[in-house]
Amino acid sequence: MRTSTRRSHRVVALAAVAALATGLLAGCASDDNSSSSDNGGGNAKGKTTLTVGTFGVFGYKQAGLYDEYMKLHPNISIKENVTTRTDVYWPKVLTRLQAGSGTDDIQAIEVGNITEAVQTQASKFVDLGKDVDKSQWLDWKNAQATSKDGKLIGLGTDTGPMAICYRKDLFQKAGLPTDRDKLASMWKGDWAKYVNVGKDYMKKAPKGTKFVDSASSVYNAALGGGSERYYDKDGNVIWNKSEGVSKAWDVSMTVATSNMSAKLKQFDKPWDQGFANATFATVACPAWMIGYIEQKSGDSGKGNWDVAAAPTAANWGGSFLGVPTAGKHQKEAIALAKWLTAPAQQAKVFAKQASFPSTPSAFSTLKPAADTTAYFSNAPITQIFGDSAKTIPVQYFGIKDQPINTAITDVGILQVEQKGKTPAQGWDAASKEIKDVLGQ
Repeated sequence: MRTSTRRSHRVVALAAVAALATGLLAGCASDDNSSSSDNGGGNAKGKTTLTVGTFGVFGYKQAGLYDEYMKLHPNISIKENVTTRTDVYWPKVLTRLQAGSGTDDIQAIEVGNITEAVQTQASKFVDLGKDVDKSQWLDWKNAQATSKDGKLIGLGTDTGPMAICYRKDLFQKAGLPTDRDKLASMWKGDWAKYVNVGKDYMKKAPKGTKFVDSASSVYNAALGGGSERYYDKDGNVIWNKSEGVSKAWDVSMTVATSNMSAKLKQFDKPWDQGFANATFATVACPAWMIGYIEQKSGDSGKGNWDVAAAPTAANWGGSFLGVPTAGKHQKEAIALAKWLTAPAQQAKVFAKQASFPSTPSAFSTLKPAADTTAYFSNAPITQIFGDSAKTIPVQYFGIKDQPINTAITDVGILQVEQKGKTPAQGWDAASKEIKDVLGQ
């Protein structure tokens, strides 16, 4: 996502992470929808090859971290395996963890899966708390990856404070303001106000364009700004009576039943093409999305994309790196995981793609790359994401958080948005799926 996603500023007050995300994930190179990147060395004689399973654009390759590490450690070769869908990635990781074979040496864990990993798979991961200075990371980030008996199964990568990324060229053609502060004031405090701007956009929308990529995008963003998700702080399932879920569903239904959505499924190829072809004007934009937009929009997006504050402070995404006990090179994998998630490296990833760190000591050093700043119309990215991170509400994640979220977005919302079902029918479809997931 990165992730991972995942800022300068005192985010220590920040006490929650969202789900994500993100949308893209890592698996093995032989998987469907997967790709592998051999960053030099491969199975070269005399070298230890470490595999890193990631999802989304974590930024390690893009920021040159693999190459840097291999120069520092000539006996190590690194191979990154990437799967492009979260709902494909994590079930395969679980299968391999339970089988005790087939995992990568380092396995990324998305925040929506961390509770399940901690509660059901802790024995399948190395206890990293014995090898690191845990004070480097935000306390709440460590807590999410710590089992009841004190085992730390993952090192925090990024967090996902929220903004709105928008195409100012399309806004101008639609007769709307393009100034980021003006737009932020128009939708401040309520995602429904953001949707109202979408209604105005559609009155004079440039041909072939929509206001937003998908209703699911709006749902996830709005959900990330609420104090309730699918579980309460005691681990009880509350998805069907959560105020946060209710509000996010209602605003997503306004989008799904209007003409303002491009009706794309996030992280599928048509969504990528939507960035490249500028077919939607805005996207809910956690920090990790910055690098994704820059990559997928290409040269045509440079100077046309801008960033404004989101309607409410929200978090969407954030990940961890774990070392499976089934790995053949645990010592080397632990060393690489520690190095990739250290404050200096998190700052380098931010400089490349604005993935916001989970290590407080990196906050004061954060500065986006010059080309990223130029790409997004010189928006004050660090300030915007940092301001969001300061006031994100506490949220509690449960063992089935991600499958519940997937049921709502990929079943319920898509039924309405793409198949013309009513909101009531969409909710019924999602509810049935959730009950199956929970075994009810």
